Amino acid sequence: MFRGNCPTRVDEKGRVKLPVDHRKTVDTVYGTTTFYVTSRDGKVVEIWPMKEWEAIEAQVGELPEGDEKNNFLNAVNYWGQVVEFDSAGRLLIPQLLRENSEMSGDVAVIGMQKYLKVDLDSRIKAGLRPVQPLPIKA
Repeated sequence: MFRGNCPTRVDEKGRVKLPVDHRKTVDTVYGTTTFYVTSRDGKVVEIWPMKEWEAIEAQVGELPEGDEKNNFLNAVNYWGQVVEFDSAGRLLIPQLLRENSEMSGDVAVIGMQKYLKVDLDSRIKAGLRPVQPLPIKA
């Protein structure tokens, strides 16, 4: 499970190196070098291990045709690409998404349980709100 924030940088070629904590999760839980890198809004990058992304695709495939399904598929497929680690353990953020999201420099790589969210550190800080209690038992 991915958890926590591991700050890193997106280099000048648009590559992000997964921080050690998240890379350990990839190696031990998923054992993969293949990811689906996408976005739902063209701003926030989502990095999904293929196993998890294929589970999302299966669920979406079961939904009835309609605007919500089509909007989701249009967004994640427009912004998304299958990406492999390079020899240095970096992932390339697809060019369209990288340019639209202005993804460069300091970023936060945040564990979202089944995937990683990547956004500019400044946008994350600006968007933080007080947390309301969830209806769960500790």
